[in-house]
Amino acid sequence: MSDALKQGAMQIVRRLCEAGFEAYLVGGCVRDEQLGRPVKDYDIATSAHPEQVQRLFERTVPTGLQHGTVTVVVGKKPYEVTTFRREGGYEAFRRPTEVEYIDSLTEDLQRRDFTMNAMAIDQNGRLIDPFDGMSDLERGVLRCVGRAEERFGEDALRMMRCLRFASEYGLIVEQATWDALNSGISLLRHIAMERIRAELERMLGGSDPNRALDLLTGSKALRHVKQELLLSGLDKETAWPPLSRLTEMEHRLAFIYIRLGAVPAEVEEDMIKLTFSRHQMETVKRIVAAHTALLSGLDRATGWAEEAYLRRIWISAALTYGVPALRALREIYLLENRPIRTEDIKVGEAADVWKRLGSVWLEQMPVSALAELAVGGKDLMGHLGVKGGPWTGRLLHRLLESAALAELRNDKETLLAAAREHYENMQENDE
Repeated sequence: MSDALKQGAMQIVRRLCEAGFEAYLVGGCVRDEQLGRPVKDYDIATSAHPEQVQRLFERTVPTGLQHGTVTVVVGKKPYEVTTFRREGGYEAFRRPTEVEYIDSLTEDLQRRDFTMNAMAIDQNGRLIDPFDGMSDLERGVLRCVGRAEERFGEDALRMMRCLRFASEYGLIVEQATWDALNSGISLLRHIAMERIRAELERMLGGSDPNRALDLLTGSKALRHVKQELLLSGLDKETAWPPLSRLTEMEHRLAFIYIRLGAVPAEVEEDMIKLTFSRHQMETVKRIVAAHTALLSGLDRATGWAEEAYLRRIWISAALTYGVPALRALREIYLLENRPIRTEDIKVGEAADVWKRLGSVWLEQMPVSALAELAVGGKDLMGHLGVKGGPWTGRLLHRLLESAALAELRNDKETLLAAAREHYENMQENDE
C-alpha cells in the first residue's frame, strides 16, 4: 500500500520538476520513512503557485487555497501539494493571518515546528535536512526549528504536539524547547478543545501512553486548556502501571478516570468538554459506572463478601452495563495489585476474586441481555392479567438476573411461574 502511495507522490514531484518548478516530499512522511515507520500520507511542497498546480494536473480539489494548498488526486489517492510560503503574523495563537508565497525550500522548512518535521526528499530520493533533524532523531532529541518561544507563540497547539511526538517517538525534549513549553503553556487556553482532544487521544492511544502521562504531568498542560477538566488531576498521580497492556484507548482512559476517583457523571462532563464522540464517551462511562456499581455493591455487603455474592454483583453489573464493559474492567484490575486507590482490604480482596473468576463467570452466563430472555413484557401481562407499567421492566430485569445467574432455566414456563411469585413480592413491598 505504502509503495503505491509513494509512487503516486513521486509522480507528482517529477511532473512539477519537468514543468520547471521545484518540488519535494516534506514533513511527517520524510521523518517516518527515515525511521522505517509506516507512512500514512505524503505531502508535497513546491515553488509552483496553486493555479499552476491546478493547470498541471487533471484532477485537483481546491482544499486550502488561502494557505496555498491544492489536493491532487492520482489513482484514487489524494495528495496535498502546498506552495512554498512564509507566514505573516498569527492570530489567536493558532492561524497565520497572511501567507506569502516564496521560492525557497529552506525558508519554507524554517517555519515548521520541529527539526524532525523540517526535512525534505527531492525527486532523486536525496534527503535535504537544513536544520539537522536527522541527527536530532539519531540522538533521540525533539527540538524546535529556530527559537522555541517563537514556534510555540505562533501556534500554541505545537506544545501538545511536542508532548505527543516525544511520547510516540520515545524522544527527550531538548532543554530550551522544554523551557519554552513550560513558560508558554498557558497559551493553550487559546486552542479549541477538539484540537486538544485529538492530540490527547493520539497520546493515550499511542505506543507509549505512560510516557505521555509523564509528559502531561511534568508540563501540567491540561491545567491550562480552555475548560476546566477532571483529567487535569493527572499531575497529582504517580507510578502508573503499564497502560499499553490495555489495547483500546477508551479502556486506558477509563482506567485513568477510575484512578482519579471519577463518577460516571464527571466522566461524561469531561468527555463532552473534550468533544469525544458519543460512542467513545458511552464506552468509557460504562466501564467507570460498572466499577462504581461494584464498589457500592461491596459497601452494601455485610461481613466479608462471599464468592457467590461477588459473582452476583459482577453479573448484575454485566447485565446493566454490558459484558464488554466488565471484560474491560477485569483487564483494568489485572494491571496492578491494587487497582483501586483505597486502603479498604475488602475492595482489594474482591478485586482479586474478579480478576481470577470474572472472565469465567461472564462466559458461563446463559443469557446476557433482555433480548435473549424467553419471555417479554407482553407474556408477563398476559400471564398475570395485569396492565403494563413500571413493574414490567423491573420484573423482566429480575428474571434476567436469575436466568443469567442460572438460578432459573431460560424457558417460558419456568420464567412465567417465577414471574407470579416475584410480582406478588413486589406488590407486598410496594404497599
